Amino acid sequence: MSSNPPSLNDCWETLDQLIRRDPARRGLIESETEWPPLCPGHLRAATDHLARFGQTVWLMTGFYIPAAMPAAAETDGPPGTALLAAVLTALGMDVSILTDSRCAACVKTAAEQYGLADQTVVILPETACEIEMWTRAALSSPANRDLSHVIAIERVGPSYTLADLGRTDEPASHRVTYSDAVSVEHYDHCHNMRGLIIDEYTAPLHRVVEIVSAERPGVRSIGVGDGGNEIGMGALPWTEIRRRLTGPTASLIPCRIATDWTVIAGVSNWGAQALAAGCATRRNRADVLAKWTVESEEQRLRNLVAANLAVDGVTRLYEPTVDGLPFLTYIQPWEGMRRLFQ
Repeated sequence: MSSNPPSLNDCWETLDQLIRRDPARRGLIESETEWPPLCPGHLRAATDHLARFGQTVWLMTGFYIPAAMPAAAETDGPPGTALLAAVLTALGMDVSILTDSRCAACVKTAAEQYGLADQTVVILPETACEIEMWTRAALSSPANRDLSHVIAIERVGPSYTLADLGRTDEPASHRVTYSDAVSVEHYDHCHNMRGLIIDEYTAPLHRVVEIVSAERPGVRSIGVGDGGNEIGMGALPWTEIRRRLTGPTASLIPCRIATDWTVIAGVSNWGAQALAAGCATRRNRADVLAKWTVESEEQRLRNLVAANLAVDGVTRLYEPTVDGLPFLTYIQPWEGMRRLFQ
C-alpha cells in the first residue's frame, strides 16, 4: 500500500459503487435502476463517524441456516465482521463481536483466522429476557464506559406489526396494504429470504440495539444488510423495501429494527469491508489493509467451509461461495477497494 493513498473524499463514489452491485439479484440494489437508491450517503456518514469517534465498538453477526446439512452459520457475515474487527482493532479501538450459540463456532473460528483474541467473541444468551439483562449489565460495566458504536452485519431482525407502521410515516393506505399482505402470525418474527419464520434458530440480538439506543442515546448504530430482513432495515419504510423485493413472500421479509445508518450492499460482507477500508483510509492507515489479500481471504473462507462451520446461505452447499456467488465474483469488490487505496 502507498503511504499516500488518495483522499477518501475523492473515492466515496467509487467505494459505494463497488458494494452497490447485485449479481445475486436480491432486489434492493437492482431496483435502483427504477427507483431512487436506498440510504444514499449512509456509508460515507457511518464510516466518517466511526473513524472519528470510534472507541469501544460492539459488532454482531451470524445468520444460521437450519436447512443446511449439517446446519451452520452462513458464509455471509462472519468473515466480513472479523475483517472489520481486525481493522478497527489495528486502528486502536476496543472491539467485541456478539453472536449466539448456534453461530458461535463459525464466528470464533473466523475471528481466530483474522488474528483476534479469544475474548473478542462474546456468546450471548438465547432468550430476550437474558439478553436484556446481559446488555444492561454490560452497559453498567466500566469496560464499556466508552461504548461508541453498535454495528450489526447480516444479522436478522424481526418483522413489522401494524403498531410499528403506525409509528412511522407510512400513510393509512399502506397500513391497510400491510394487513392485507401479512397475516398476524407473521407479525414481529424473524424471517429468512424464503419467508420462513426462523425465531427458534436465532437469538433476539436485536434487543441489544434497542436497549443501547434507549439507554445510551449517544451511542451510534450501523446496520449492514443485503436482503431487507437484517437489523438496520427499519430505517426504511416497509413499502419501500417490499416493492423492491421479488417473490411471493416479499411482504414478510422487511425488518423493523432501525439504525442510525444503514449500509446497503449486494453482499453484507462487502458492506463490512467498505467500512473497514473507509475507516482505515479516513485515519490515514490504509496500510493495515495490506495483509488481507485475495489469496488469504479465499483460504479463510475455504477453511470455514471445509470444517462445516459455514455454508452458502443461498445454495445451502458447503462450497467457498457467498450468496451463491463463486469466489472470483464475490471477491471483486474487495480487490477494487485494495486497488483504490494503494
